[in-house]
Amino acid sequence: MEEQSVNPTPSSEARQWAMFCHFAAFAGLLIPFGNLLGPLIIWQLKRDLDPFVDDQGKEALNFHITVSIAALVCILLAVVVIGFLLLPLLGLAALILTIIGGIKANEGRSYRYPLCWRLIK
Repeated sequence: MEEQSVNPTPSSEARQWAMFCHFAAFAGLLIPFGNLLGPLIIWQLKRDLDPFVDDQGKEALNFHITVSIAALVCILLAVVVIGFLLLPLLGLAALILTIIGGIKANEGRSYRYPLCWRLIK
C-alpha cells in the first residue's frame, strides 16, 4: 500500500496522539470490545487537533473493525476446525500491524494497514 502524509510535518503532540489511536486497541486485552472502543474514543476526542490525528484515528478504527469481523468469521469457522487455526494467526497479525502502525504514526508517517476494509471515511 502507498504511504501518504496528510500533513507534511505533524507536530510532536499530533504524532503522539496518532500513535495513541493505534495503541489504544490494546484496551481489548482488558475489556470486551476495547480494541474498538480505545481507538474510537481517542479519535473522537482528538480528531480536531490535527488532520494527521484524524487520518490515523480513522485508519486504526477501520483496521480493528476489520479484525473484529475476521475474528467473528474465525469463531464461526471453529465449527469446522479451521477457525481454531486461523484465530491465533489473526491475533498475531493484528498485534504486529498495530505496533507497526503506532511506530509509523509516532514518526509522523501516515500508515495504511494492508487488507483493511475502510468503512469510516
